[in-house]
Amino acid sequence: MDTLAATAARQDRRRLHRAMLASGGFVLLLWACFLAQHALDRLGVDWTGLTVTPGTAAGLVGVLTAPLLHGSLEHVLANSFALLVLGTLALVVYPKATLRAWPLLWLGSGLGAWLLGDPGSHHLGASGLAHGLGFLVFTLGLLRRDRAAIAAGMIGFLFYGGMLLTILPREAGISWQSHLGGALAGLLAAFLFRRSDPPPARAPYSWELEEQQEAAAGERADADAAQFEPPAPADVPVLWQRPASAPGTGTVVPLRRPAASAIESPRGEGD
Repeated sequence: MDTLAATAARQDRRRLHRAMLASGGFVLLLWACFLAQHALDRLGVDWTGLTVTPGTAAGLVGVLTAPLLHGSLEHVLANSFALLVLGTLALVVYPKATLRAWPLLWLGSGLGAWLLGDPGSHHLGASGLAHGLGFLVFTLGLLRRDRAAIAAGMIGFLFYGGMLLTILPREAGISWQSHLGGALAGLLAAFLFRRSDPPPARAPYSWELEEQQEAAAGERADADAAQFEPPAPADVPVLWQRPASAPGTGTVVPLRRPAASAIESPRGEGD
C-alpha cells in the first residue's frame, strides 16, 4: 500500500509540474507578444489589423491572433494570473480534455466577439480563453462529480466565480462578447470531452475497510475451523470393495418366521 501511495504521489507531482510548465509557457508567449506590440508602436507600425473587427471579412484574422494581443499592462497582468491558475487547474485534473478543448475555446472567444461585437470596434486579449477554461472546469465538476472534479470546480469558483457576471455587458471597453463566446465554448467542450480523462481511483472509506477486514477475518476463521472437522461421508475414500464375482454375491437367504406355539411360555404344574 505504501508503495502504491508513493507511486501515485510521484505521478501527481509530475502532472502538476507539466501543467505549470504548459500554463507558464503560454503566459510567457503573451508577454513576448506584448513586448513586440510596444516595439511595433515605437516603429509606427499599425497592428490593429490583427484584432477582431466584428462583421468584416478582414476581422476574421483576429480570431486567430487577437488572444495574443493586449491593450495595457493591467490587461496582460490580469489575464496572465487567470490563465496560470485556471490553466494549471484544468491541466492537472483534465489533461486530455483541456488539450482537446483548447482550439474550441480559442475559436469560440474570437467568434463571439466577431458575431456580437459593435461594428467598427476592435477586440483583443486572452480573457475569452480564461473564461473558457473557467467554465470548462466548473461544468466538468458538475458532470463528473468525482472528488478531484468537485475540488477543482470549487477552487476555480473560489478564485474566478465572478466570471459568471462578466459574460454580460457591465463596463464600457470590456469585451463581454469574447467572454461569452469563450464561456459557451467551455460549456460545449465540457459536454464533448467529459469522458476524455478516466476518473481517479476512489479511496475506500473507513467503514468499507472495516467491512473488508471483518470479511477477511471471517474467512480465516472458517478456514481454521474446517481443519478440525471430520470429512463428510462422501469424501471418505473406500479402501476395499468386494468384487462382483465373489461367491455368494446376490444370494438372498430366506428367514422363516417361527411358529406361534414355539414361542409360547410353558405353564407350570401348579396352575
